[in-house]
Amino acid sequence: MKFSIITPNFNGDRYLEQTIVSVLEQRTCVDLEYILVDGGSSDGSRDIIEQYRDEFAHCIIETDKGPANAVNKGLDRATGDIVAWLNSDDIYFPDTLARVRDAFALTPNASMCFGGCLIVDKDGEEIRDLITRFKELFFPVSSRFTYQCINYISQPALFFRNEAVERVGRLREDMVAAWDYEFILRLWREGTARRVAGPPLSAFRWYDQSISGGNYRTQFEEEYQAARADAGPLSLQTGIHFLVRWGIVAIYSAMAALRARGTEAT
Repeated sequence: MKFSIITPNFNGDRYLEQTIVSVLEQRTCVDLEYILVDGGSSDGSRDIIEQYRDEFAHCIIETDKGPANAVNKGLDRATGDIVAWLNSDDIYFPDTLARVRDAFALTPNASMCFGGCLIVDKDGEEIRDLITRFKELFFPVSSRFTYQCINYISQPALFFRNEAVERVGRLREDMVAAWDYEFILRLWREGTARRVAGPPLSAFRWYDQSISGGNYRTQFEEEYQAARADAGPLSLQTGIHFLVRWGIVAIYSAMAALRARGTEAT
């Protein structure tokens, strides 16, 4: 079973090397095709990329239209049985891909696998552990219905069968922050989702300048619209998602206000 992992990057030199190393370390356990897509960075990313260039099956450096477009370029070149993307500020933990391989082998009809994912800050320290635990509450009842109600799976801990990806097409490049959620909704039509039990598979880095950190209102609006289109405007799932969306936005807004107050105090 061959893996194709895509890392999109644009001016992400602060964490890029950590991400690259966390992927390359998986080669001791699995057959790995690593694809790096850089959107024409102007920071130190190019120096890091050159340092590891021989490790990439494909290294694409050119202007793109954003992260979804960058991932799509990688998907166009991916030849692995299993594909995923890991953003240039996130990491895999040791043996992640081996655990995913074993999970797919146990569930031939699974179009995707997912597992736990920590949220870490800019220094790599775990934060928002209550949010992580809340998401994990839905793991035992995971289903397409549940996922239409609430987005409880973190993208860095998601892996897809390439044949299913080819059937559903590429990521929507017209979306700002929820193109991964909308894509996963389409993937769920192609088969089941297998949970990888045990320790977290990855860590997702959250900070004010990250996509989720800076665009959470847009993200949850786009997620709601995607769920509405997938489940139907009058469905129970859409109604639940509407309520969940505004509850989460209220919590995130309160957290942002507290951070801003703390910054002013210092």
